[in-house]
Amino acid sequence: MSQFETPLFNGLLEHAKKNPIQFHIPGHKKGVGMDADFREFIGDNALSIDLINIGPLDDLHAPKGIIKQAQDLAAEAFGADYTFFSVQGTSGAIMTMVMTVCGPGDKIIVPRNVHKSVMSAIIFSGALPIFIHPEVDEQLGISHGITTDSVTRAIEQNPDAKGLLVINPTYFGISADLKQIVEIAHSFDIPVLVDEAHGVHIHFHEKLPMSAMQAGADMSATSVHKLGGSMTQSSILNVKEGLVSPKRVQTILSMLTTTSTSYLLLASLDVARKQLAVKGHELIEETIQLAQYIRHEINQIEHLYCVGAEILGSMATFDYDPTKLIISVKELGITGYEVEKWLRGMYNIEVELSDLYNILCIVTPGDTKREADILLKALRELSKNRIKRTEQIESKVLLPDIPLLALTPRDAFYAETELVPFDQSEGRIIAEFIMVYPPGIPIFIPGEIITKDNLLYIKKNIEVGLPVQGPENFDARMLRVIKEHKAIQ
Repeated sequence: MSQFETPLFNGLLEHAKKNPIQFHIPGHKKGVGMDADFREFIGDNALSIDLINIGPLDDLHAPKGIIKQAQDLAAEAFGADYTFFSVQGTSGAIMTMVMTVCGPGDKIIVPRNVHKSVMSAIIFSGALPIFIHPEVDEQLGISHGITTDSVTRAIEQNPDAKGLLVINPTYFGISADLKQIVEIAHSFDIPVLVDEAHGVHIHFHEKLPMSAMQAGADMSATSVHKLGGSMTQSSILNVKEGLVSPKRVQTILSMLTTTSTSYLLLASLDVARKQLAVKGHELIEETIQLAQYIRHEINQIEHLYCVGAEILGSMATFDYDPTKLIISVKELGITGYEVEKWLRGMYNIEVELSDLYNILCIVTPGDTKREADILLKALRELSKNRIKRTEQIESKVLLPDIPLLALTPRDAFYAETELVPFDQSEGRIIAEFIMVYPPGIPIFIPGEIITKDNLLYIKKNIEVGLPVQGPENFDARMLRVIKEHKAIQ
C-alpha cells in the first residue's frame, strides 16, 4: 500500500455511505438518539463514523482488516517492525511497554523525572525502579535527560535489569545521545523503551533530534495527538522485534485498552500518519522557521530569554527541538504561572505549561505568523509593564530533591496507611503521588521518604497557584503515609 492511502478512514467512510440500520452500540445511532444541541455542534459526519468493532470495521484487539492495514502503514512510516494504535493515549502505551518487559520484582532503570504513567505501570507490574538522576538545569529550574555515563553505571550495577526507559525528547524538547544509550543497553541485552510523547514529529525532519526507531530502540510510545495532527487521546506504540515480543505487546496493550474503541480516534491516527509521511518534512520545516523567528524576537525583549541551541553541549543536552519555546520569565520578578494567567486574561493566549520560572509554548504546523506576532506583542507589553514596576528582581531557582526510596512503589501503594498533617509528615514514607501537572513528573512517588525541602517546594507551588495534583486531600493539608506500628507501652 502507498503512504497516500488511508485504509481505516476510507473504510469507515464507505461503511457510513451504506447507511446501515444499526442494532448495535453506540446508542445514539448516528446522532439520532443524542441531545440535539450537541449533535448540531459535533455534526452528522463525525457521528456517522462513531462506530464499534463490528465485522466490516475490524477489531483493534485482534486486527486483521482495515486497522491492521493502517497500523502496517504506520510501521513503515515510523521505521518500526510493528505499530500498535492506542486509544488510551500515550499513558496506555507507556504502561504497555513497562508491563511487557517487567513482572513482580523485576528491575527497570528509569530517569527520576518520568511521567506518572511510568510509575503507575511499575506499581501495576510490581517492578522495582532503579532511578537515574537526570541532569538538572539550575538556571532554568528544569530537568534534562540522562547521560551515557549514568546509564553505563546503572547497568553495570544492575545487569539483571529487564529494561531501560529513556525520555526522548523531554517535555521541554531536550534530548540526550539516544543512539549511544541504546548501544550501551543492547550490549547487555537490555531492551530500551522510549517515552516519545513529545516527539512524534522528530522522525520526519533531519533538523530535529533522532527518533527512537532511528536510534534502534526496542519500543517507543509516541503521542501523535500532541504534535502530529491526530485527535486528543490517540497515540501509537512502535516496536522493533528482537528483545521484545510483538505478540506480548499486543496482549498487554489489549489488557489495558477499552473494548469500546473509538473509531474517530483510530481514523485520526490513520490520516495523521498520511500527512506526516507525505507532507511532514515540508510542514515541519515551516514550523521550525516560525519557531526560530519567535525565538529571535523574544530574545530582543528585555528580561525575557527563550532557550536556543546554546543550551547544547552537556552530555544530557545532546540535541534539542526548536519548535519548543522554553521562555524564562524569572528576571521579570514574577512566576511563569502569573505570566500564564496574564496572557490568558489580557490576550486570550493559552500556553502549554507554566512553572515557577518559565512558560512553555509549542509551535506546530497549526500555527501561523499571525498567532506568533500576537504572542510577541503580548510579551513585549508584559515586559514593558513589569520593568516599570519591578525594582528588585529575585531570580534564585528553587529545585526539588530526589527523595530516597524506602519501599517499592507497589508495596507502599497497597500498604496500610494513614493521613498526617502536611507540616508533620517529614521523615515519613509517602503512599501517594504528588506532582505538578503539566508536566506530570512526580515530586513524590509512593515509597519515598518525605523531605523538608520537597515539602517546601510543594508549598511554594501551591502558594503561587500551580496545579499540584495527587494528594487525596486536595488542599494538601494532609498527606497519606505508611502507617507506623509503635510498640505498646
